Amino acid sequence: MGYKAVFLDLGKVLIYFDFARGYRAMEGLCPYAAAEIPRRLAGTDLVERFETGLIEPRDFVAELSAILALKMDYPQFCGAWNAIFTEPLIPECMLAGLAARYRLLLVSNTNAIHFEGIRAKYPLLRHFHALVLSYQVKAMKPRPEIFRAAVQAAGCRAEECFYTDDIAENVEGARRLGIDAVRFESRAQLEKEMAERGIRWR
Repeated sequence: MGYKAVFLDLGKVLIYFDFARGYRAMEGLCPYAAAEIPRRLAGTDLVERFETGLIEPRDFVAELSAILALKMDYPQFCGAWNAIFTEPLIPECMLAGLAARYRLLLVSNTNAIHFEGIRAKYPLLRHFHALVLSYQVKAMKPRPEIFRAAVQAAGCRAEECFYTDDIAENVEGARRLGIDAVRFESRAQLEKEMAERGIRWR
C-alpha cells in the first residue's frame, strides 16, 4: 500500500512540553502552589472548552484567573501559559523531507494561545501543508471528527495516511477510522516505523 499523507501530533511528538513549567510561572501570582493548580482546574471543563474552541482566549483567561485568584494581565498570562514548550523532538530536515514526498499534516489537541505562541517561536510549522487543530474543528482527539477532518484535508483515503501520537487512546481513535497509526516513543522509533512502511524522508 502506498502512503500519500503523514499526520504528526504536536505536543511530545513535534515539540516537548511540561505543564509544570506553566504552573510554576503562575505560582507566585496566585494563592496556590504549582502542584495544586492542576487539581483546581481538573474539577472544571474550562481547558476542554478552550481546546474545543467553545470559549475565546480572553474569556478563558478571565475564567481561569477567577478560579485561581490569579493576578496577571493577558500578555503575562500568555507568557506563562506558553512556558510549557521546550525543545523540538523531530528535526526540520525530517519534516522537510516528508513534506517533499507526502501531504504533511499537523493534527493536534491545542488552543489558540498555545498555538499562536508555538507559531511565533518555532519555524518548523512552515513545513506542514495543513493544520488540523482541535479548537478550530471543535473536536478533540480521540473523537472521530478531528481525524475525519484530517483525512479530508489530506485529500486521500484513510488507509493512505500514517499517523503518530504519544497518547495510546489517540492512536486507537485514528485506527478506528482506518488510519495506520503508531504510538510515538522517540525519533529513532518513529524512523524505524516509517522505514518499515517504506515512508521516505531523505
